[in-house]
Amino acid sequence: MSEDQRTVEMETIVSLCKRRGFVFQSSEIYGGFESTWDYGPLGVELKNNVKRAWWRAMVQERDDIVGIDAAILMHPRVWEASGHVQEFNDPMVQCKERGHRFRADHVESERCPECGSEFLPPRQFNMMFKTHAGPAEGDENVVFLRPETAQGIFVNFENVQTTTRKKLPFGIAQQGKSFRNEVTTGNFLFRTREFEQMEMEFFVKPGTEQEWYDYWRNERLDWFVRFGVRPENLRLREYDPDELAHYSSGTTDIEYLFPMGWSELEGIASRTDFDLKAHQSYSGKSLTYFDDETQEHYVPYVVEPACGTDRAVLVMLLDAYREEEVKGEKRIVMRFHPAIAPYKVAVLPLSRNERLAPLAKEVAALVRPHFMSTYDDAQSIGRRYRRQDEIGTPYCVTVDFESLDDNAVTVRDRDSMSQDRVEIADLVADLRTRLAATGA
Repeated sequence: MSEDQRTVEMETIVSLCKRRGFVFQSSEIYGGFESTWDYGPLGVELKNNVKRAWWRAMVQERDDIVGIDAAILMHPRVWEASGHVQEFNDPMVQCKERGHRFRADHVESERCPECGSEFLPPRQFNMMFKTHAGPAEGDENVVFLRPETAQGIFVNFENVQTTTRKKLPFGIAQQGKSFRNEVTTGNFLFRTREFEQMEMEFFVKPGTEQEWYDYWRNERLDWFVRFGVRPENLRLREYDPDELAHYSSGTTDIEYLFPMGWSELEGIASRTDFDLKAHQSYSGKSLTYFDDETQEHYVPYVVEPACGTDRAVLVMLLDAYREEEVKGEKRIVMRFHPAIAPYKVAVLPLSRNERLAPLAKEVAALVRPHFMSTYDDAQSIGRRYRRQDEIGTPYCVTVDFESLDDNAVTVRDRDSMSQDRVEIADLVADLRTRLAATGA
C-alpha cells in the first residue's frame, strides 16, 4: 500500500468525532446501544451537506431525474413481491457455549472467535425488522421496516411517470432511512442496523441497459472525486456471476480503501425488469410504459446506483483527515471539500478585548445569513485556528485591532494557511467568490 493510499485508523476518527461533536454513541448515558449512532452539531451539518451534494448532482443538475419521499411502512405484499420475505437472508452461525452469533461468511474457522467453542450448523436469518400496525398484535397486521428505499420508487413508477410526463430514459431519486437486522455490525458507521440511503432507479428501454449501467458506474465514481475523495482510494469491482442478487444481471461496487481494507462504498446494479414485473404480478396493476416512438407497451429495465449515506459520511471523514507538521507542531486538519464542510466560515476576534467584541459580532451577523458559520472567541487565536482546522472550516475571518481603523478583516485559508486582508464591505462577496471557485 502506498503512502498516498494509507488511510487513518478508525479509532482516530471515532475519537475525533466524539471530541469535536460529529458523532456520539447512541444512548451513551445508558452504556450505549450496539450499532447505533447519533450525529452531533457538526455531524448533522456534514451529513446534510453530503445529502445536498448528492441531490444536487442527481436531481438539481439534471433534467431526466425527479425525486420522491416514500413511506417507511409499506403494504406487506411489497416485500413478498420484491423477494425480501423469501430471499433477504444472511447465513448465521451460533457458538454452542455462549450463543455468540456471526454471519457465516464473516468467520474463517469452525470455532467461535470470542470463546473458541464450536459452531452449530449455519441457518438462514431474515434481516427485516418486523412490527405491527394498529393496537393488536397478530399475523394479520405484521408490517416491516423497509430494508431499502428502492421499493417505494418502484411502486410509484406509474404515479411519477404520469404526473411528470417523463419519457424514457428517466430516473426517480430518494433519500431516507432503512433498517436491516444485521447479524454482524461494526466498524463505526460502516455497518449499522439503522441507516440512511441515497438511491436512484433509472428506467431505460430494454436493450439499452448495458450502456446506462456503464454510464452510471463512471458517473457515480466521478461524484466522489468531485467532492474531495482521493481517486487512489477508490476503485470499481465487478461482481462474479455467483455473487449477483436474484434481481441483478450485473453489479459493480465502488470500493473505498477503509482502514480494514477495500470494501463497498456504493453499488450500481442492473436490475433488469424484475421489480416492476414482480409488483405488476402481485398487485394486478399494469406497470408498463407506452413508447410514443415505437407505439408499443413494455416494462422498462432499471439501473440502480445505491449509496449508504452514513457510509459516505464515514468516507468523507476518513479521506479528509491529515496530520501535518507546521513550525515544529502537529496540525490536524480535515480537508473536506468546502461543499461538504460543516461550517464554511468561522469569525474569530483576535482576543476577548471589549473593544473588539462589538465589531466581531457585527461581522458574524453579516456572514451568518449567507453561510453556515460559527463564532469562536475562546483561547488564543492560534488554538482557535487549529480547532477550526480540525473540524474542516475552509475560511477563518479574524477581527483585529487594525479592523477598528481600516474596516477590514483577515481571511485565512484552511489548506494553504495564507491570509488576505479584505474590507468588511466586500467580505460576503469575497467569501462567495472563494467558495464558488471550489465548486461549493
